[in-house]
Amino acid sequence: MQFGYFDDARKEYVITTPATPYPWINYLGSKDFFSLISNTGGGYSFYKDAKLRRITRFRYNNVPLDLGGGRYYYINDGKEVWSPGYAPVKKELERYECRHGMGYTKITGEKNHIETEITFFVPLDFNGEVHKVVIKNTGNSNKNITLFSFIEWCLWNALDDQTNFQRNLNTGEVEIEGSVIYHKTEYKERRDHYAFFSVNAPTAGFDSDRESFLGTYNGFQNPDAVLEGKSKNSVADGWSPIASHSLELSLDPGETREYVFILGYVENDLEDKWKLKNVINKTKAYRMMEEFSTAEKADGALKKLADYWEDLLSGYTLVSRDEKLNRMVNIWNQYQCMVTFNLSRSASYFESGIGRGMGFRDSNQDLLGFLHQVPDRARERIIDLASTQLEDGGAYHQYQPLTKRGNDEVGGNFNDDPLWLILAVAAYVKETGDCGILNVSTPYDNDESKAAPLADHLKRAFDHVIHNLGPHGLPLIGRADWNDCLNLNCFSLEPGESFQTTTSKDGRVAESVMIAGMFVYIGKEYAALMKKTGNETEGLRAEKEVHEMEEIIMKYGYDGEWFLRAYDDFGRKVGSRECKEGRIFIESQGLCIMGGLGLSDGKAVNALDAVEERLGTKYGLVLNNPAFTKYYVEYGEISTYPEGYKENAGIFCHNNAWIMCAEAVVGRGDKAFDYYTRIAPAYTEEYSEIHRMEPYVYSQMIAGKDAKRFGEAKNSWLTGTASWNFVAITQYILGIKPDYDGILIDPAIPKEWDTYQVTRKFRGDIYRITVNNPNHVSKGIERMSVDGKEIVSAVIPFAGDGRVHEVIVTMG
Repeated sequence: MQFGYFDDARKEYVITTPATPYPWINYLGSKDFFSLISNTGGGYSFYKDAKLRRITRFRYNNVPLDLGGGRYYYINDGKEVWSPGYAPVKKELERYECRHGMGYTKITGEKNHIETEITFFVPLDFNGEVHKVVIKNTGNSNKNITLFSFIEWCLWNALDDQTNFQRNLNTGEVEIEGSVIYHKTEYKERRDHYAFFSVNAPTAGFDSDRESFLGTYNGFQNPDAVLEGKSKNSVADGWSPIASHSLELSLDPGETREYVFILGYVENDLEDKWKLKNVINKTKAYRMMEEFSTAEKADGALKKLADYWEDLLSGYTLVSRDEKLNRMVNIWNQYQCMVTFNLSRSASYFESGIGRGMGFRDSNQDLLGFLHQVPDRARERIIDLASTQLEDGGAYHQYQPLTKRGNDEVGGNFNDDPLWLILAVAAYVKETGDCGILNVSTPYDNDESKAAPLADHLKRAFDHVIHNLGPHGLPLIGRADWNDCLNLNCFSLEPGESFQTTTSKDGRVAESVMIAGMFVYIGKEYAALMKKTGNETEGLRAEKEVHEMEEIIMKYGYDGEWFLRAYDDFGRKVGSRECKEGRIFIESQGLCIMGGLGLSDGKAVNALDAVEERLGTKYGLVLNNPAFTKYYVEYGEISTYPEGYKENAGIFCHNNAWIMCAEAVVGRGDKAFDYYTRIAPAYTEEYSEIHRMEPYVYSQMIAGKDAKRFGEAKNSWLTGTASWNFVAITQYILGIKPDYDGILIDPAIPKEWDTYQVTRKFRGDIYRITVNNPNHVSKGIERMSVDGKEIVSAVIPFAGDGRVHEVIVTMG
């Protein structure tokens, strides 16, 4: 069942009913100011940091769903009260439409011959959210209505806002000036920052106190002021400050009115005299309001936003005979990659914006999907991440985006984290040719006295694995590897010892075959990068260490038909035929084969066959099988989930991409693309009532075959699934991969494909690459030409002339 449709020409998903299976959201913002907005206007806004600079309030896990706060509009037309976006009043509309586009959302509602269209967006380089409201009388008689706006202020720190009521209910402070309501709570004790909500027209009234506007025991769906048709002109003094305007309109038949509302944030660096006067400096706010003083100015900013996204999405474009594949590659997958770049895992409808900042592992992997769009910002992100690294090569697992400081509460000891930095830097250098990044002086733990060139950070990340090996010579898993829930060092149980009597011991020895596979895969990238930048000695050393790890994996990490997952703290196999539950895991199969293990003797193919046989489902590959049916204290959190959910045999979409890549490595393009279509959002649209999440972006997890709600997704938007699936389809399946000296062409496609064309921007040049498959093979290149001249290498040499180059590839 579908709840909307793709409008590819406009790069929009059009939702045709407010009753979607779950709130379907979009993200507004591209740099510092961000907003989450659902298809009925729910969500919130923040500046840089969803925890420390939360601007509007939102209540997660609310009842009713998605009525925890938002940017709400109400219309009192004399007969009844309704909302153009359906919520929060929930009166049935005669027409409803929500268009989620690239950085904007347009919601249209019509009732009683009043059509209201609201376009929400965050303009480029603007610290605020703009709402362009267009109201039209579609009837044959005059209409007298009152339009009400509404937002609720968060008192900046989202965690404190939700917990410290004894203080916060006394601190709310606002200021009203004309059609502007200023939120200046706590500005006196901190730097001079404030927010405002304005409209570019005279108002009939306002409210800034929530209880006055709603009524003490009313909800968002039935505010007193709206029901009465008149604002209370309340001024908040403590309690819960809000911002609401009322505008009285008289519309002739066919008449249209346009308004611009601005939700803005201002941060001043002022002398103390402003604070001593207890007055905020509104100069920046005035400029922001003037910037969007008319609807025409808002339209101009929307056009600039559209041009911005058109340019970002033009870096990699595909023309194929598969409409769904085209929209994923050209529009939605790249869009989601940019959103994950901006937010990592910090703020979605599944992440509160409080518990997680920027993930070290997460952000390094996310970079793989967006660096071709914004290489300069990718460079900045790499330095930010490396600056949180620890001197021993380890890393804080997370850092706060506002302070860029490592999160001590989460700490480090996730032993896969350091390697992802190497992969990110190698990918960056391949994309840009900027080897100079390795010479950038970069601090450890944000301490400039401990700064060293970025190359030193990579060496310590590489050596962090070598310095933390277990009894078999495999890498120690630490607190966890990529799978945070596989906690093999949580407890140590001796034979016959019960959980109640166990105590933690020093000298954890649990080992990860997955990290070992990563070390081989990423270690080869490290060695190549060192050689490319003139450090032949380090490159050869790295190759030697990688080769030794390859031998160890094949001796201790292969279980006869597939790769083991790990060894626990007692040296017992995890992910083995010997295990009753959790006999096979997906992660090590993908990463070991991506690293080239088992290719020459058929072991890689055997492992991939086992993946399909044991992990395959119509909705994707489950993470492990059989699912854990009871709690295993020695495995930790993974066994706490019910069967089929999250890490316990759920379909973890992130690592499905590794299997796509692995299938491409062994040359099975049909299977690689088959796996791609099982989880790619555009292909799930037809069963949205089962999938539930947005049909235009990836989710982190889909309930597996053991789950009671098989096929149901959760945790959409902010997931490494976005970047890895973009890598899988563009670099491994379509086979257009940036390399140090040019673009490597190495497709692994379905045999039935005849042809496709990719236009790829690369270091200022444009390469128009046409791949023909007359012999209907999955892998292999018979010949290739660049600008009419045949070349022997599979790498298109980088021209560096800023021109368009025609590349013809014939597979065979």
